[in-house]
Amino acid sequence: MHVKKGDKVQVIAGKDSGKQGTILEAYPKKERVLVEGINVVKKHAKPSQDNPQGGILNQEAPIHVSNVMPIDPKSGEPTRVGHEVRDGKKVRIAKKSGEALDK
Repeated sequence: MHVKKGDKVQVIAGKDSGKQGTILEAYPKKERVLVEGINVVKKHAKPSQDNPQGGILNQEAPIHVSNVMPIDPKSGEPTRVGHEVRDGKKVRIAKKSGEALDK
């Protein structure tokens, strides 16, 4: 996958198109990611030990990884991802600016 947990991404397709958020979780086998504040759905919860009140909760649902693009650290725009070997390590780079995406 071209993105990983902690990356700042922008949604490029779907109902939340244009919004930005941070990846909370990545599911590589399902090719989906969970982005903070994106694809918020209502979940009906029965009363339980954790939630004695029950009710309707808002939570994020995973979206397909092809619908997100990482944010270029230099310009703040969405960019494609390339790979380079720098200092003996393979790092992800932003195609627009050439900046490294990995910290």
